[in-house]
Amino acid sequence: MTLPIEIEIWQGDIAELEVDALIIPANESLFMTAPVAAAVKLRSGNEVETEAVAQGPVPAGSAVVTGGGRLAVPYVIHAVGVGHDLQRDPGQLRRAMDAALDAVEHLSLRRVAVGPIGVERGVFPPGEAAEILLDAIVERAERGAETPESVVVAVTHSDELAEYLAALEAVTTRAAAALPPAESA
Repeated sequence: MTLPIEIEIWQGDIAELEVDALIIPANESLFMTAPVAAAVKLRSGNEVETEAVAQGPVPAGSAVVTGGGRLAVPYVIHAVGVGHDLQRDPGQLRRAMDAALDAVEHLSLRRVAVGPIGVERGVFPPGEAAEILLDAIVERAERGAETPESVVVAVTHSDELAEYLAALEAVTTRAAAALPPAESA
């Protein structure tokens, strides 16, 4: 089955990618302390964190947009999938992904990269976080909402890579099962 959007799972530093925006994990205060966010801050400069923090604090399940600083991307979207309480709440993680994708739609972005949201501090196992993330992207595309043409999910560890690839296969299989049979010619 072909998904209505191109999704690639890639292992590497998300801050190296040249896309329209990066979607990275954030906390409610929007300080860039999670490992993925800290790596982005290292390359982008302090101005991205300063711009984010000026918009906070925000509740878990939300997202904010900043400029890209010294990165090759014009935007960084900070998705707060896990709150300071470190509670595993799939609905909250999904709301954060939906908020980030709403920002992508609002800005008419075509190519985005997403870091692992929800796995910071071990709150969600990578496989579960991957399914929530990928379901949000695929469901939005399937219902005809404005979505980017391509999404790169950038993971940093090989064990995450395997779990995200398995989740993409599961989401693709579910999407194929939900389609009506093709009409005969």
